[in-house]
Amino acid sequence: MAKGSFQKLKLLYLMRILLENTDEYHSMTMSDILRELKRYGIEAQRKSIYDDLEMLKLFGLDIVGTKRNKQYYYAVVSREFDLPELKLLIDIVQSAKFITDKKSRQLIEKIENLASRYEAHQLSRQVDLNNRVKAVNEGIYYNIDKLQIAMNNNLQVSFKYYQWNTKKKMEPKNYSMPYLASPWALEFNNGKYYLIAYDRKIEGIKHYRIDKMSDIEILSRYRDGRQEFKGFELPEYEKKTFSMFTGDEEIVTMIFRNSLASVIIDRFGQDVNIRPYDQENFKVDLKVAVSIKFYSWVISFGENAKVLAPRYVQERLKEIGKELVETYN
Repeated sequence: MAKGSFQKLKLLYLMRILLENTDEYHSMTMSDILRELKRYGIEAQRKSIYDDLEMLKLFGLDIVGTKRNKQYYYAVVSREFDLPELKLLIDIVQSAKFITDKKSRQLIEKIENLASRYEAHQLSRQVDLNNRVKAVNEGIYYNIDKLQIAMNNNLQVSFKYYQWNTKKKMEPKNYSMPYLASPWALEFNNGKYYLIAYDRKIEGIKHYRIDKMSDIEILSRYRDGRQEFKGFELPEYEKKTFSMFTGDEEIVTMIFRNSLASVIIDRFGQDVNIRPYDQENFKVDLKVAVSIKFYSWVISFGENAKVLAPRYVQERLKEIGKELVETYN
């Protein structure tokens, strides 16, 4: 091997050795470094390693040398991601329901490689994928890629859409006929990934679980729905549809116990108009999509929440209450 190539490899292996074996609390002596380089088949002189360490510092690696007991110790003391950030990334991967169990483990392993082996051991101890609800569609990553390509090129897509049956098998909806949609946004909500698109049949906005999509094809037709998505705000859409359940949009006036103010602000943001109703309750107007998800949400508060208007929402809640009573009688 040419001398120049040898030097380049030596520098790369030196960087790998330091990143894998050192951190803020663990360091290596020059003897340790030379021994590790030898494992890669590289013989080196101490002086050349001193020069290489300086080159790596100029490159941006945060290498610190400290003298203890008449000996120098070297370590990479900071990285692109610190340990709490890596823990956060692993938590996100674990909680994301659209990522399969297999892919979760692969991603977590890659995240651990961003830390030293000592920090990676700490990270691996917090990994727990047992009994977590995870997607089964390994193709979701290709689905996301195709949808992003379609959006970037202003094109429509076709796809098959699936649902679970009573045998816990995925079966196609719409008699296996492909769906047609104009993709405009991707949304991560409650651990799941959604496509938000314009549907020409209903002349409106719909959403689809990306892990339930397959056979996505990018069409040569330009997207519809530009006017409907003009000024579209994803956070507002998410709040109105209550975790991606759609319905007719309505202003619903409600009263809640004062203790629930934080719950309402967390859900609808600080701009929500809260005003006193009486000493124990407050009144608020909520712009929501009235759906079964909304009714379930209201019912979950029991006597701590009440709908004042519109009348038809009150009546539907009464009907649901009667249906529940009949069901359990």
